[in-house]
Amino acid sequence: MSLRTLQTMRVGLTSRQFSTSRPALAKNRIYPSTIRNEDELQTLLLMSASSRTPLLTFWMANWCSSCKVVSPLLKELIERDGIGEQQGGVAFAEVEMDSPDLGGVGGIGTRYMINSIPTLLAFDRQEPQIETKVSKLGDLKSREFLVRWIETEAARQGQGGAGGSLWGFLGR
Repeated sequence: MSLRTLQTMRVGLTSRQFSTSRPALAKNRIYPSTIRNEDELQTLLLMSASSRTPLLTFWMANWCSSCKVVSPLLKELIERDGIGEQQGGVAFAEVEMDSPDLGGVGGIGTRYMINSIPTLLAFDRQEPQIETKVSKLGDLKSREFLVRWIETEAARQGQGGAGGSLWGFLGR
């Protein structure tokens, strides 16, 4: 092989172009319909687990005036501001606690230790993140707190952690 042929081959190998564009950010997703029964919640949990996207749930009731303040703030941060997208994205859904199909007091809320309204609870790999659950009204109304919370939960991306059951600390 001649020197010129080798130089031509070398140039061909070293001039290969690589993309320098930043990878696209994961998009947050807000589910438009409120969860009113356990099957709907289980479906969203399966969808979020299969996409390795944390599911943020906002447990609310129609009679709750604080919920009517917090819900639009959460949707604004997640949808308009894209909080959590840099960390991999989140899914968001509201759970209507006063729906008769959720069992009322002692129903599905009890399983996930929801003992006040409103409450934010994240799920990762279908596991409730009990230790990072938020029910303190001051925190729920704080834009800065919610930004940090959403970013922290978004960063999980299927890695779990923060418990998942009442006895989660015993199973580790």
